[in-house]
Formats: sequence, structure tokens, C-alpha cells
Amino acid sequence: MSSTPCSFHDLATLDDAARARLLRRSETDLSSFVETVRPIIEAVKSEGDAALLRFARDLDGATVAPGALQASEAEFDAAFKAVEPEVIDAIRFGIDNIRRFHEEQKPEPMWFKEMRPGAFAGDRWTPIQSAALYVPRGKGAFPSVTMMTSVPAVVAGVSDLCILTPPTADGSVDAATLVAARLAGVETVYKVGGAQAVAAAAFGTETIQPKIKIVGPGSPFVVAAKSLLSGVLDTGLPAGPSEAMIFADETVDGALAALDLLIEAEHGPDSSAYLVTHDRRVAEEAMAALPGHWARMTEQRATFSRTVLTGPYGGIVLTPSLEDSYRFVNDYAPEHLELLSTEPFRHLGRITEAAEILMGLHTPVTLGNFVLGPNAVLPTSRWARTYGPLSVTDFLKRSSIGYVTSTGYPELALHARRLARYEGFSSHENAVSEMRDAILSKPR
Repeated sequence: MSSTPCSFHDLATLDDAARARLLRRSETDLSSFVETVRPIIEAVKSEGDAALLRFARDLDGATVAPGALQASEAEFDAAFKAVEPEVIDAIRFGIDNIRRFHEEQKPEPMWFKEMRPGAFAGDRWTPIQSAALYVPRGKGAFPSVTMMTSVPAVVAGVSDLCILTPPTADGSVDAATLVAARLAGVETVYKVGGAQAVAAAAFGTETIQPKIKIVGPGSPFVVAAKSLLSGVLDTGLPAGPSEAMIFADETVDGALAALDLLIEAEHGPDSSAYLVTHDRRVAEEAMAALPGHWARMTEQRATFSRTVLTGPYGGIVLTPSLEDSYRFVNDYAPEHLELLSTEPFRHLGRITEAAEILMGLHTPVTLGNFVLGPNAVLPTSRWARTYGPLSVTDFLKRSSIGYVTSTGYPELALHARRLARYEGFSSHENAVSEMRDAILSKPR
């Protein structure tokens, strides 16, 4: 494969250092972004709306009028007239599936169990008070992100919700984003993006009330701002530039694998996308199919995906064996993973490190991104090893509850007293000693 349209990596020939480089993402080193966003954050903290309007002009090339940072009801109404009816139908369809999925996912409000005779314990779930939902705009319009962030928050019952999204050049909001917001149940949308949006969520401005959490994917600038502000607000799961891995076994047509390889690669030049297969035929067919697939894409998206697949964060990985394919997928811990196979369940048990696993020949990432139902806001940069997809529980908080009766108390107090004494906590010990018994036995 001396002349190829994308990067080709023969895993059997790579040393440990070269293999480790394949696991890197574009946002692995955020140090330069952190230094860039630090003054932006400080400006928003000290200047409020004035800084947001200035950054809209200087960073987004958008003119937002003073007092117009929030999308008006008239702008929402106009959006429904501007968006084609079939697109609105698709948004409704996607929201319906996403809502059904997240309603099933929502835990019972409370469980309570008798742990020992007379001693009860359990959990209670309640909504968080507020959340900001970040919807990126830089490389396209993403009503799907609006759907994925808004629906679980509404299902969870969060009462104070807003969407933050970069303005267009004329100071408006993408119309389909407003449609998706209203259909999902969110009526507060602010025209602010990037690091300044994260800062506005953290500190508030004259127009924007501070929130306690922000969720949603974003550029490395957004990720860097979240990192700097993680001590001020809950920044949720780490969701940066898109990444996907297409696992293909010997039952797959390589042209199909190439078709799906381009899905996330077209998001932007900072995306990551790999086809992983142990079958050389699949790899060669995929390589041969890429030029034809690119010819049927828009020039911008084809350019984005070529950049990814010829760069350090994408391409085709040929592994020595099926076991090596499993190992490489788990080491990479992708955001999106397709198991392309006529028997995908054969492989599912061997994959443990992926945020989203889409199985079979008829489940491309496209369906997961828009309409299948599971959440497509997913952890990136190998954080799938410890995080899962955005969910209803990201907008709920869990409280432990306990209740011990006079019947159950003596046994628990005995063992707790012994442990308190061993650890040297005298007040702990006193609270479950005869001192408590004496106080409770006094007549009232």
C-alpha cells in the first residue's frame, strides 16, 4: 500500500512508542488552549455582558445587539417558519425516541430496604437545581446536540435550564437549534459560545444567571475553559472533539467500513477516526473505496475527513489477529464504536472500553447521533474508561437515607462504638454509648 488515500498502520510492525501515538487525540495537550482562554474567563467574570458582546464580535465574527443575548419568543416562532417541515418532523421523531429512552433510564425516586431488623437504608434521587446545556456551532449547526442535552435534563426535572450556543454572523441562533430546544422543553437560549459561554455559566452576567453544572461537547477551547472552571461549577463528562472507531471483522465489505469511517471524521480536522480490522481484504477494500465516497461529499466535509484520515489521529489499522483488534479497541477507549459484523454479539463480550457500541451492518453512528434514543453526548480522549454517556442521572443527585428504630439501634451501636474507639474518635464513640441511652431514657 505504497500509494494510499489515508494513513495505514500495520500494527504488527509498530513499536510501543508508535502504537502509543495512535492512542492520542487532538486535545491531549490543552496547555496552549488553557493560556488562551484564561483572560477570556477573567474578562467575563469582571465585565459580564460587555465581554460576551465583545467576544461574539471578535471571536465569532457575530454582531449581537446589547440586550439581545437571549433569543426572543419571536425568534423561536420565526424558527418554526424557517425550518423545512420534514426537518421539524425528523427533530420530533428523534426527540420522541430520546425521551422514551431516557424515561426508561430514569431511576425510581427512592428505594428503602431493611438492612438489619429495625435498621433501614436506601437512596433517594432528586433533580439538580440548574444546568447549562452547551451546543457547539463552529463547524456546523447541531440541533441534535440540543436534543441530546435537553431531553434528559427535562426528563430529570431540572427547573432552571438554559442553552448556550455561538451566534451566527447576523447575531441570531441557528433556527433548527431553536426548534429542537422548544420541542424538547427548553425556552431559554443564549447567543454565546466558546470559553466565554463556560465562564458565563460559572459566574453569571447581567443577562445570564449562573448555573451549577454545564454539559455538552465543545472545541478544545471549551474543554480548556471547563478544566479551569471545574472548581466553580460541575463541568460534567469530558466531551471534546469527535472520535470514532469502526471495528470490522472478516464478514464485512470494506466499502461499508469506509463509508462509516467518514461519519465522525467529517466533523472537523481535530476529530479522530480509525478503521480497525484483522482482515487485509477489508482494509484494502476500504482504502480503495475512500476516493469514491469523498466524491459524493461536500467539499468542506471531504476536506475535513481527508485531513483526519491522513493525519496523526486517523486512518486504517491492520491488526495481526482478532484478539489484537479487541485489545487495540479497549486500549483506545473510543467515544463511538461500531461493531461491523454479521454476528456482532460474537464480539460484544470482548469490548469493555467504549462509550457507545453500535452493532451490526444497519446501525451506523448516524442513527446513534440523531434518532436511535441513547445519548450521543459521550466522553472523549479515553475517558470512556471511567465515564459513560450523558444520561438522566447526570441531572439528578443521589442522597443516601437511613432510619434506625429503637429495636435495631443496640446491635448497630455496639459495632459502631468498637470501630469508633479503634479509630480514636471519642465523640463518635460517645454518640453511641450509654450517654445516648441516658439522655433518651429521661422523661419529657
